[in-house]
Amino acid sequence: MRVVVAPDSFKGTADAATVAAAIADGWRTVRPADVAPLPMADGGEGTLDALAAAPDARRHLVTVTGPDGREVEAAWLELPGPDGPVGVVELASTSGIILIDELAPLTAHTRGFGQAIAAALDAGVHSLLLAIGSSCSTDGGAGALAALGARLLDTDGSPVADGGGGLASLQALDLSGLRSLPPGGARVLSDVTSPLIGPAGAAAVFGPQKGAGPEDVVRLDAALANLARVAAEAGRDADPTAPGAGAAGGTGFGLALWGATLGSGAAAVADAVGLDAALAGADLMVTGEGAYDGQSDAGKVVSEVRRRAAAAHVPVALVAGRVDAPTDAFASAVSLTELAGSGEAAMAQTLRWAREAGAELARRLPA
Repeated sequence: MRVVVAPDSFKGTADAATVAAAIADGWRTVRPADVAPLPMADGGEGTLDALAAAPDARRHLVTVTGPDGREVEAAWLELPGPDGPVGVVELASTSGIILIDELAPLTAHTRGFGQAIAAALDAGVHSLLLAIGSSCSTDGGAGALAALGARLLDTDGSPVADGGGGLASLQALDLSGLRSLPPGGARVLSDVTSPLIGPAGAAAVFGPQKGAGPEDVVRLDAALANLARVAAEAGRDADPTAPGAGAAGGTGFGLALWGATLGSGAAAVADAVGLDAALAGADLMVTGEGAYDGQSDAGKVVSEVRRRAAAAHVPVALVAGRVDAPTDAFASAVSLTELAGSGEAAMAQTLRWAREAGAELARRLPA
């Protein structure tokens, strides 16, 4: 029997690679099988680590400006591609919320993300995968654009201040110095389908998670609308209503201004790690995430794995930190919270209970 274990990270407790290994170890304690870990991601924190498991992946260290102005030691990833090297750059590790000590909804920025993209371009990558989850800013990708050579100017012709708050004074967008896309283009990886502005937009939906109060949300939404207006006047055809334009505080929109394509993070990661090839020889897929809930079927890793497994006629089992939605579509489902007796216990020893979950699946499912 061949089992492929392809979970997302259990955010806040364990990355995808260690969760996959723990589930696989647990299965093997109950019965022998060819159990292959295949960590997944959807564009958020952990995407770089998941893709680093791909054959011949190479990390390149880079020092960038973090979201609060301090230096951050980060890395971008080089993957082999059919037409040349593919660069993977992750916002979470260059401009992410884990890098800031105190939330700064009006001033946090994405400059470091753009600097890491520039480093990948300098190395001669043929194409880019840009993972934009886990941000702490609402700057519309302005910081990243500035790092790539764009000039965002106020009425005096001076650069606007960093962060979403600075976009309120934006009057002109000079893209004459903006770096070109690599030959194979850039693909944005995200699991967010929000537009840039409005009640379902970046500021309204995600601003509060980044420290924005009600007045900040109004201010940031207006600032993002101003960015969209100025961009249109500059002749850029990026659509602020497009699904994903509001991802990562509007970074999806900023990257679209550059010419990047918005898309599903889980699908791109699945392609990069060879999920379809793994399915071709599998008898069972095991996937999972920290919380399986009503949002899990909206472009998350679990839904992508299940969709591809169904097409390949391979059954799928679920391991989740907690289960808050029906699991009828799975061959079996195990909740770490139920195994451990509480959510607190499950989070305190996630890998222990992930091993127990793997063992439980091996006992439940037929050989």
